[in-house]
Amino acid sequence: SPYSRDNNSNVTHHGHMGMSETGSVYNELRMEQQLCDAVIKVDNVEFLTHKLILCNCSPYFRALFTHWSTPESRVFDIPNVSADMMKLIIEFAYTDFVPVTQENIQELFIAADRFNVKGIIQTCSDFLEQQLSAQNCIGIWWFTDVYYNPELRHKAYFFMMNHFEDVAATSEEFLQLSAQELAKIIEKDQLNVKKEKRVFEAILRWISYVPEERSEYISLLLPNVRLALMSPEYIIDKVADNELVKASEECRPILLKTMEAMLDIRTRRFSDSSLCNPLARPRLPPDFLFAVGGWSGGSPTNDIEVYDVRADRWVNISNSEGVPRAYHGTAFLNGSLYCVGGFDSVEQYSTVDRFDLGLHTWHEVAPMHSCRCYVSVTAMDGCIYAIGGYNGRDRLETAERYEPSTNQWTLIAPMNEQRSDASCTSFGGKVYICGGFNGNECLSTAECYSPESDQWTLIASMGNRRSGVGVTVYADHIFAVGGFTGTTRLRTAEAYNPHTNTWHAVPSMLNSRSNFGIAVIDGRLFVVGGFNGFTTTLDVECYDVETGEWSDVRDMEISRSALSCCVVFGLPNMADYTADNYIAIILTDMIEMIIHN
Repeated sequence: SPYSRDNNSNVTHHGHMGMSETGSVYNELRMEQQLCDAVIKVDNVEFLTHKLILCNCSPYFRALFTHWSTPESRVFDIPNVSADMMKLIIEFAYTDFVPVTQENIQELFIAADRFNVKGIIQTCSDFLEQQLSAQNCIGIWWFTDVYYNPELRHKAYFFMMNHFEDVAATSEEFLQLSAQELAKIIEKDQLNVKKEKRVFEAILRWISYVPEERSEYISLLLPNVRLALMSPEYIIDKVADNELVKASEECRPILLKTMEAMLDIRTRRFSDSSLCNPLARPRLPPDFLFAVGGWSGGSPTNDIEVYDVRADRWVNISNSEGVPRAYHGTAFLNGSLYCVGGFDSVEQYSTVDRFDLGLHTWHEVAPMHSCRCYVSVTAMDGCIYAIGGYNGRDRLETAERYEPSTNQWTLIAPMNEQRSDASCTSFGGKVYICGGFNGNECLSTAECYSPESDQWTLIASMGNRRSGVGVTVYADHIFAVGGFTGTTRLRTAEAYNPHTNTWHAVPSMLNSRSNFGIAVIDGRLFVVGGFNGFTTTLDVECYDVETGEWSDVRDMEISRSALSCCVVFGLPNMADYTADNYIAIILTDMIEMIIHN
């Protein structure tokens, strides 16, 4: 079955609208065999039903009762379906409810597809989407090739691309792919692999499953690997020296082109030619790091830079519509980037702007109840939280929550302390805020908010006072990084364990900084820009919990502090935010503007 998984799932019940009073009456009539005007016969099992109810549920039955039979017809033999499945379909027609299990889903989906019962098809699709795993995503993708369901097909394919390393290493279905299917998958820019060698290893695993039949495909598959992104040592030791590669005449020119591309990359560093070269073009990352606004060159900026972790490049995607601001917060929600509060060097903002990442357009949404610069912002459960800050007169303990569906801000319980220049994050259904400045001193205290109780609770204090701190969730801990003690900019970092209510020191950054951007992407914690005590900076570094080390990352193009960072993912137009594509989009927009004007 294409739905096999390692763990057995319990029976899952899905109902879309719930049983209405009317539906309940009709079902009682069916159970009592009252006013029934049709008998559905399947394998000598008879179901007494009402034509009108089945017509409402399925176009198949509507056609059967109105076009494929006479009005007086009462008994309908339905071939090629089991009585069990027909029972579920009829019960769904009356109750809008169907039990979906691992055992019945394939047969149920096929029956619902045949009789065009959209409600059951949707329920089965939702169930399969929840069950998607590295072991079954290819099977579900194949299944939707036969039983047309473009949305589920896209999701299964997207899951396979996004979890390719797991799929290639563990899935039995991966070994059943055809050579042509595998070639099409590994050629895609969207294939999510941290290291390109994993693609080569996946090819070897696939070939070794039936080596006598598949060895000849090495020359078809190898050109789809971005060989020039690997280390020269790996190319020499593992690729060029591989028996399959050595035995193939067609692979030699591929290796020569790889060496040329590697030389091109090392001498010119992502020139146009390397971006166009299929052996050297970086793949699309599954997510991007956005660095928004900040204080640069003595004034606020509206610059947005995007970091592509696969290409190790920053791309400036600013447009003239963005409002220059610093000491603001950002959040990513439902395909949009929100900029909350901040300061323009004259006034503190209560305004909130939304950048539609699909359309590249800015829109103003409902303002907050308070002006807030030095604000702490995070997203949780589909809402945006804006906490504390400075309104031009007072450091604030108030907090509020924004719901995009209603475009409304609601005040929530105030914190235990006034905090501006703090930083917050969400974890385990709670919001955590750490440090900040209360108007008199920099704070080491921290607290967390529970939406269920609408209460803030003080948690253990940090080891250091930290204003202008960076706070984020990483490796199941709350990390508090850098900041200002009142006298010193910090390099140090510490991590909070919510289960034990304790803080412990973690390795220090390479550079001291406060008022920087912080985010987790690609399994690492990134710190971006900030103020080092003397000047704003454009330098970026990242921490890898597996190695326990900080390392330098490519600098931003713009030096700035008081910026805000967030991670963007899951957009249908992710490719827009790579450098080469973004330049093309800007040019297209300019051409359209000239034509329309």
